[in-house]
Amino acid sequence: MEIQRPRGTVDLLPGEVEVWQALESAVRDVLDRANYGEIRTPIFEHTELFERGVGETTDIVSKEMYTFLDRGNRSVTLRPEGTAGAVRAFVENKLYGTGALAKLYYIGPMFRYEKPQKGRLRQFHQYGAEVLGSELPAVDAEVIALSLSVLQRLGLKQLNVELNSVGCSVCRPVHRAQMIERLLPHRDELCRDCQVRLEKNPLRLFDCKNESCQAVLREANVPYIVDVLCGECKDHFEQVQGYLEAMDVPYKIEKSLVRGLDYYTRTAWEITTPGFSTIAGGGRYNGLVEELGGPSTPGIGFAGGIERAIAVLAAQNVQIGRTVELDAFVAVADQVAEHTAMAVLTSLRRLGLRADRDYQGRSLKSQFKLADRLQARFVIVIGESELASGKATVKQLATGAQREIPFAELADAIEQAGSEW
Repeated sequence: MEIQRPRGTVDLLPGEVEVWQALESAVRDVLDRANYGEIRTPIFEHTELFERGVGETTDIVSKEMYTFLDRGNRSVTLRPEGTAGAVRAFVENKLYGTGALAKLYYIGPMFRYEKPQKGRLRQFHQYGAEVLGSELPAVDAEVIALSLSVLQRLGLKQLNVELNSVGCSVCRPVHRAQMIERLLPHRDELCRDCQVRLEKNPLRLFDCKNESCQAVLREANVPYIVDVLCGECKDHFEQVQGYLEAMDVPYKIEKSLVRGLDYYTRTAWEITTPGFSTIAGGGRYNGLVEELGGPSTPGIGFAGGIERAIAVLAAQNVQIGRTVELDAFVAVADQVAEHTAMAVLTSLRRLGLRADRDYQGRSLKSQFKLADRLQARFVIVIGESELASGKATVKQLATGAQREIPFAELADAIEQAGSEW
């Protein structure tokens, strides 16, 4: 019986993976230029990390995590997002010890047990960045701008930054009390999930996709958190907007935006484009480091979905990551030339050229056809006559021009060759 890949996963094959490589390269380039360092954390962590870090009331923790007992009877979870692991690494490795700002980024697979559908996989991929050690509004603006810059670097258009503030430990309780007071009389009109949220984290009702719940919020005249911010949060939010305007980063206030994770405080944002849901987003999490056992340390970060960005690229007809052509294809005309052909092939690669050959016993004519399919610039023919003369027959496929070149000079000749050869 043929074994197939698990449901909700995909195979990335040559011809497709080049787009991924180009996207990952863009992420690294944008964040390297901003002096962020890459971090690589385990794909699985102790379950408690996500229960404490992401929040037990979130859909991720309550419904979507891949959690199981290992052979030591310990509960472990495949990571559903990247921030909790990055912050755990920050605490465990005492990156706060120097007092310097920690600016980190990551790229990798995440796992959520969701019903597979277009745009949603059980193994999906994200890139993201975290800044730990500053609560200045300028940092918020930098991270928002970088999350937008990555997508702009890919060539995406019609990108919208939706911005909000979700308050802090001072104004959130006030808002929570107002929400509960106004919604308790309507509790039975809410969906089952929102009835639980009303008790544990009412703010997340704004994140519910059930239209009837949103109608209840409107009918009960529930205030938005951004309208009841404390003085410090209001000032912080206004400064973030001021920096974004100075940096020429367009945005709009979206009062209902709260994001789906419990650890966010103050600044929260999403990047959207017409026809798609959120393709990147993030927020500030000033209490997360302390929650995970570290010293009180402010933090902020964002994440973007790689599959989602690639879907937008396709929808907008933006081409990235085209297959790279071969510099040279080594064609063996006679069996006696096998060793020399392998020596030439190896020397070309060692000198930095992309080169390949046939390993399936094709005829010389078929080798030329293969070279054409592989988009080789040159075919280097080596047979008995070439061995006798000490020169390879080199043909430029685009023009048909042909020369005899000494074996020792092949790499230089191919590397320096222009359109007219």
